Amino acid sequence: MLDLGRTFLQVVERSSRAPALLDADVRLDYGQWAAQIGRLVVGLRSMGLGRGDHLLVVLQNRWQMATLHWACQFLGVVVTPLNWRAKPEEIEYCALDAQARAIVFEPASAQAVACSEAAQRLPRIGLSGAEGASARFEDLLEMGPAELVPQASADDLSLMLYTSGTTGRPKGVPRRHRQERAAALAHVAQNLYRRGERTLGVMPLYHTMGVRSLLAMALIDGLFVCMPRFHSEDALDCIERECISCLYLVPTLYHDMLGCQERQPRELASVRKVGFAGAPMPDALLQRVQAVFRPELFVNHYGSSEVYTFTVDQDAVRKAGSAGRSGINTRIRVVRLDAASPHQLAAVREEGQIIADLAGDEAFEGYWNRPEADAKALREGWYFTGDTGYFDEDGDLFVTGRVDDMIISGGENISPVDIESILSLHPGVEEVAVAGVKDDRWGQRVVAFVKRKQAVEAQALDEHCVHSDLANFKRPREYVFVREIPKSPVGKILRRKLSAGEFEAD
Repeated sequence: MLDLGRTFLQVVERSSRAPALLDADVRLDYGQWAAQIGRLVVGLRSMGLGRGDHLLVVLQNRWQMATLHWACQFLGVVVTPLNWRAKPEEIEYCALDAQARAIVFEPASAQAVACSEAAQRLPRIGLSGAEGASARFEDLLEMGPAELVPQASADDLSLMLYTSGTTGRPKGVPRRHRQERAAALAHVAQNLYRRGERTLGVMPLYHTMGVRSLLAMALIDGLFVCMPRFHSEDALDCIERECISCLYLVPTLYHDMLGCQERQPRELASVRKVGFAGAPMPDALLQRVQAVFRPELFVNHYGSSEVYTFTVDQDAVRKAGSAGRSGINTRIRVVRLDAASPHQLAAVREEGQIIADLAGDEAFEGYWNRPEADAKALREGWYFTGDTGYFDEDGDLFVTGRVDDMIISGGENISPVDIESILSLHPGVEEVAVAGVKDDRWGQRVVAFVKRKQAVEAQALDEHCVHSDLANFKRPREYVFVREIPKSPVGKILRRKLSAGEFEAD
């Protein structure tokens, strides 16, 4: 299989004048972008970076971030991106864990970098006048032109993503060029992308969804439009102005954009392919996305940093809640919740843990320096995801939550997702999250945390559940009205914060 450097050369040789990268007033075709990447390769090499070294990157989705990603692929450097909002202790831990050889940052992340002792011992490449830099990114681009010659093989490491670390230290997920290329090819195939697609590069490039969009565009001579920070108005303006043809976002961003679109409509007819991942999309939001975009393809993609694709449903509204079936590079199973082996399969409609075959082309091989995490998640050639779900009679997968999010009330296992989908259909509900709260009698009680769209009381929501097909034992025993639902930087609901009382009541 080709490495990613040679993959980029394909598009340069094939379509050098095709639009490639857009960020505000920076607009490059593939030939121009290749020249920028070549200069950056020379600059990084001048700092002593080479094959197998880790480069810590703490940037927003700027053109510089996208260019660094590709430069590392040519140089054989392992790009190791972090959330640009990372705290000093996170930067400290990851710099030491990855044995980083240098760090790249910008003004928004400069203070956190300055407060990390490990980062201060590294060469520090700053963008846009960031304080505390020992080298300027802009200077690296002035080192002189160079022919792009790939230094990496398909078996070399391409990047290392860090998991969110919501329940402990973040885990490094190293991924090889061949695994990344396979995942990008699958993304193109499963989303039916055509040559010359245009996508909104808003999902962060420290997240698997953002990386996948970046690589996929290069495979199809497409345009990657950078959005350093997400703002609904800016995103909608960009879709209209740049004729964006495909979107790949978390449900939260669709929710925010649609609210803005309802207040001030834009022309969105250029969007023909819509995809989402990262979290289930509530039924009400599915219906709104379908009504506003009317896409020819509406994809629910379920995966992870470790194994990019688990399942895909190319008609997300066909069967609400369905994550579809195995992707083209993957095999999956659902095993019993207490299973120690990948062979202890759950029955049809029995909720269990979702697992994936590590022999798949997109699958990682184990965590970075974390043998205890490997022992927990990797068993007999299968990856135990920590996600819960079940297969229905048609063989479609339904993802119901996380093993850690499972509510055990009165001896019953209750997943939050079904409850959230039903409550989302009430006209008074803007957003909802369900979590378990400690209870002396039941162990945990089911509590719905609701952000209201309009005036609504708990009794009305309870009556809505009573008249739905929700089993009585799953009905919330309490409704709490909140100003905001706490979420991670990529839009995942942080139920542990709700359970711990970390919210602002409305």
